[in-house]
Amino acid sequence: MNYRLGIDVGGTNTDGVLLDRDMKVIHSLKTPTTEDVETGIYNTISSLVKEANVKVDNIEFTMLGTTQCTNAIVERKKLNRVAIIRIGAPAGTSIKPLAGVPEDLKEMLDGHTYMVEGGHEFNGKEINTLNEEKIRSIAKEVNGKVDSIAITSIFSPVDQSHETRAAEILREELGDDVSISLSSEVGSIGLLERENATILNASIINVAKTTAEGFEKALEQNGIHAKVFFCQNDGTLMSKAYTLKYPILTVACGPTNSLRGASFLSDNKDAIIVDVGGTTSDVGVLVKGFPRQSSIAVDLGGVRTNFRMPDINSIGLGGGTVIRVAEDNTFKIGPDSVGHRILKDALVFGGSTLTATDVVVGLGKVQLGNPENVAHLDKNLLNKIFKQMVEMIEEAIDKVKTSADDMPVVFVGGGSVLFPNEIKGASFVYQPENGGVANAIGSAISQISGEIEKIYSINKENREEILKQARELAISETIKAGADSKKVEIVDMESVPLAYLPGDATRVKIKAAGDLAI
Repeated sequence: MNYRLGIDVGGTNTDGVLLDRDMKVIHSLKTPTTEDVETGIYNTISSLVKEANVKVDNIEFTMLGTTQCTNAIVERKKLNRVAIIRIGAPAGTSIKPLAGVPEDLKEMLDGHTYMVEGGHEFNGKEINTLNEEKIRSIAKEVNGKVDSIAITSIFSPVDQSHETRAAEILREELGDDVSISLSSEVGSIGLLERENATILNASIINVAKTTAEGFEKALEQNGIHAKVFFCQNDGTLMSKAYTLKYPILTVACGPTNSLRGASFLSDNKDAIIVDVGGTTSDVGVLVKGFPRQSSIAVDLGGVRTNFRMPDINSIGLGGGTVIRVAEDNTFKIGPDSVGHRILKDALVFGGSTLTATDVVVGLGKVQLGNPENVAHLDKNLLNKIFKQMVEMIEEAIDKVKTSADDMPVVFVGGGSVLFPNEIKGASFVYQPENGGVANAIGSAISQISGEIEKIYSINKENREEILKQARELAISETIKAGADSKKVEIVDMESVPLAYLPGDATRVKIKAAGDLAI
């Protein structure tokens, strides 16, 4: 019997799950996340293997989803020393790099910022020849002072030759010890947002490396020698090498894993997923089994970026949400929460803070802690609070819908017990077994993906042929990444005519995904 092990590291808990070859849950658990992350992962794996009583030699695949890179950006901790190079002078010098970035982050990153001649017009024509000598002099200047470099060239998604040449020169001068991030590989059209995403990517390389090595070490200490994968925020997997090159793609993989896990547990590929944690409820939409992607620029730690992110609506309502009641019995729900202190602070656990969990226990909807601790509370008041909690979720669900039609709604996460089986706007409400560890399950069932984004000259005569070639290319990329050739399908496709480019230019973006090849 072969198994796959999924780990999801959250801010409060590290969740783990073991699945068999038929994707059935063998065992799942939660342990507290530790400061160094590695210890928490080790504890989860150790307990999981011991309690499930499985042979470690039979674990074939291991997957890790983590919020460590997100936390590093938000908390401004453990970031790389970054050199920022923008290729586009003299045309692109009016707005400097890091414009609009919060001052505290700017101070940490803005040590070595350079503007270099080069870049392209929107039609692929050179603005200026790349100043290779300037790149070489920058390399000499930053040598030993930075450990990561972010390169952004104007319109590099149309022509990335200046970025790649700059990277080649920097490699010649600095060797392989310095990480290099290219904007054409990280973001899409939109210079400042793409540049910001590239700078953030360059700044979290060390965090990604520490997390990846910690995961491998924890596996090794438990005697597990399996293939290692990392979760990215579109619901698919990437290798360690890919993760260390593009750590920004792990940002938001937590909510994504929950959505994918919910899809799997409820057997729904098109549904609204509500992941209820201790502090927030994250509401997202599944389309063909994958999270709907955000179509707008995404704010990450106060920085405006444009790389792919799931479209998530988060509200301040979870199991630990604090309820404040005034003397006249008016009340306010959240948005603050007792978080991981719920087992000490909530009334049902002997604490003194009224939480959302106390409300549902007081109404007899859930058996948790000591119900006698909330028996004195006014039932009419509790009903009013509960009604407002449900309305908050209904409104959050309504905001992510694109039509007035009812849709299936799946509740997962540790706080999913807070909500009833009937919700306005829901055609059916699912509360699946093992929903409390949907994020770890989403990590374990993740597929391999491949994506292509190219500009083609498309007209009526050649359209079908070119799109067919593009689909085959995306499928080929997915198989190369480690997917089973018989189980690959196209999961997303878009073609956008570029009116400003000559010759019927169309940007084609296709994504394929498939199960891991066993």
